Amino acid sequence: MALYLKHFEHLYVLNYFYIVNNMVSKISEGVTISVETFYQPDHSNPINSEYMFAYRITIENNNPFPVQLLRRHWYIFDSDGTHREVEGEGVIGNQPKITSGEKYQYISGCNLRTELGKMHGTYFMENLNNKKTFYVNIPAFEMTVPSKLN
Repeated sequence: MALYLKHFEHLYVLNYFYIVNNMVSKISEGVTISVETFYQPDHSNPINSEYMFAYRITIENNNPFPVQLLRRHWYIFDSDGTHREVEGEGVIGNQPKITSGEKYQYISGCNLRTELGKMHGTYFMENLNNKKTFYVNIPAFEMTVPSKLN
């Protein structure tokens, strides 16, 4: 497969996933959020305008105190101009507690109606030492069908 340098560093196929090795990271409130995206061709149906993407989130607590992720709020944008919001408790059914210096990682997914899209959002977290709550920003990341990268 060709190497595309337009927006991404590496592009290759592994276990029927197109893996786009383009990690974006952001630090806010002492927490680093890193995101990698994966196009899932086996779960997509381009003829019906159905494109499935997975994303891997790594949450690293750089604070001197433990935190707990309580809620998430996503803003999802499709390239046809439509957008939607998704919010709820925790992530993938969990409200993880992350001690100082630890990382928590999970994989989730997003379906789009077009070949290009973008997501960003926030996590609502709690400092487990003093019970104060705060928001952590999730950096914007793109979801692109690999054939659109050239």
